[in-house]
Formats: sequence, C-alpha cells, structure tokens
Amino acid sequence: QVQLVESGGGLAQAGGSLSLSCVVSGRTFSIGVMGWFRQAPGKERAFVAAISTSGISTHVADAVKGRFTISRDNAKNTVTLHLNSLKPEDAAVYYCAAQKLSISSPLSTRAGAYDYWGQGTQVTVSS
Repeated sequence: QVQLVESGGGLAQAGGSLSLSCVVSGRTFSIGVMGWFRQAPGKERAFVAAISTSGISTHVADAVKGRFTISRDNAKNTVTLHLNSLKPEDAAVYYCAAQKLSISSPLSTRAGAYDYWGQGTQVTVSS
C-alpha cells in the first residue's frame, strides 16, 4: 500500500509564501506522476500542479502559473509545492495525490486519474 502525508499548511498573508510537502511511504517504487489539488469550501476539488515520475516535466494550472512551482525528490520520496505571491483565493485544503506507475503517465489534471490521496493540509491567506 501507499500512504501520502502532507505538511506545511498554515496561515500566510497575501503576497506571502508557503511550502507544502508530501511524503510518500509504503510501496514507493509503484508511484509515478504526482500532483497537488485544492478544495475551497463549497467548491469542487481543483487541479493545481503535477510532476512526472522523473521530475523533469511539470504542469501547473493557469490560476497559479508564475506563482506556484512543484518539485520532487525521489531519493526522499517527497513532493513539494511552493506557493508564492499568495492571494486570498488560494485559501483551501491542499491535497497531495499520486498515480500508479505506468508506461504512459500523463500529467493529468483530472482527480480521477490519481490513485492515492493524502488527508490534506489547510492553507489560509489573510488579506
């Protein structure tokens, strides 16, 4: 089995920064593409960013492009989402997600493409 545990959420001021980490444990060798999603109250879960198995390719949602970046350290089984220039509308519960490793591992923006999920970490942005 695979477990994902997020950390790093909290309160930040508008214009500030946070870094969210996701540590993968268990059958880590079976993990491919990883991603971050977020869900604000009353809204659907939305794609934020994804990163390929190797870490070479990334895809970031238009809403956060130029402000958020995603990276991974496979040696540490960790994926990090760097949140910069935060806006009040970035406030949400952020979820780490992972796909099972496969030959074709697209950087999907669909939540349904991901097989494993963390419990989420809250990000609050004060204006």
